[in-house]
Amino acid sequence: MEFPLLGIIFLWMLFAVPSCGRFFYTPPTVPRLTDLVPHVSIDQCFAKMFGASNIQLMNNGSFLNLTLDKVSGAGLVSRNKYHYGFFSASIKLPSGLTSGVVVAFYLSNADAYPHSHDEIDIELLGHDKRKDWVIQTNIYANGSVKTGREEKFYLWFDPSVEHHDYTIIWNNYHIVFLVDNVPVRELRNSEAFYPLKPMSVFVTIWDGSEWATHGGKYPVDYKYAPYVASFAEMEISGSISDSKANVSSPDTVEGPEFIKLTQQQMGAMDWARRKLMFYSYCKDTSRYKVVAPECK
Repeated sequence: MEFPLLGIIFLWMLFAVPSCGRFFYTPPTVPRLTDLVPHVSIDQCFAKMFGASNIQLMNNGSFLNLTLDKVSGAGLVSRNKYHYGFFSASIKLPSGLTSGVVVAFYLSNADAYPHSHDEIDIELLGHDKRKDWVIQTNIYANGSVKTGREEKFYLWFDPSVEHHDYTIIWNNYHIVFLVDNVPVRELRNSEAFYPLKPMSVFVTIWDGSEWATHGGKYPVDYKYAPYVASFAEMEISGSISDSKANVSSPDTVEGPEFIKLTQQQMGAMDWARRKLMFYSYCKDTSRYKVVAPECK
């Protein structure tokens, strides 16, 4: 009876690598959707939004560093608005104690619709107590910040060692969040809750101490500054919308690879959600007295 037990322990050690007090995992194999979309020039695709002195573009505009220090964070906004698309950024996060540091890659139209905005967020949060990062995904649809749908995950790797891909697919069929091409969350289109208006793409680093660390309980410690988030390859391909919300290019994410998850991808998403998700609005009964329709 000892051999099966030893075999189980061996497999567990093979696929779970300890680091900083917890375990990193080998993810399931999935199709590399990021290989299907061409890279864009960050310099040509984005304009500086704030913290210009903390924005460093390199390699002819294809590589970006955003810095958070005592003076400022930094942020870019896309030159175009999009109605549906594929949005991906390869990001290397700051190392060390990063509590309160927020690196975000997201879509929003809050500037145009301050009281009924849409938003699709990937927010990378420095951990409250450990030298870890977590990823928060969030969606707003035609509403205020009180109607967001947050879910939080641990990552199965150290995101400060090398670049990893963080991706949003948004089309007429569903919204999918992916990390290194592994789906971690899907919201299918429904009339009740689904972003429909054109949005800009934002890339930011900022001090989220009050918002991200229990009201400032674990604020950014600037003795470890500057905090630098590095952006390498970026893929953006979508239907560009003009100022009158007219779509001027066809939807580029209508192919079979983008409109429906395969069984392999569904299995990978189930793996991520079982092993790594530690918060979902669907289970937060203290905050949401009535369960959201999509949770059912």
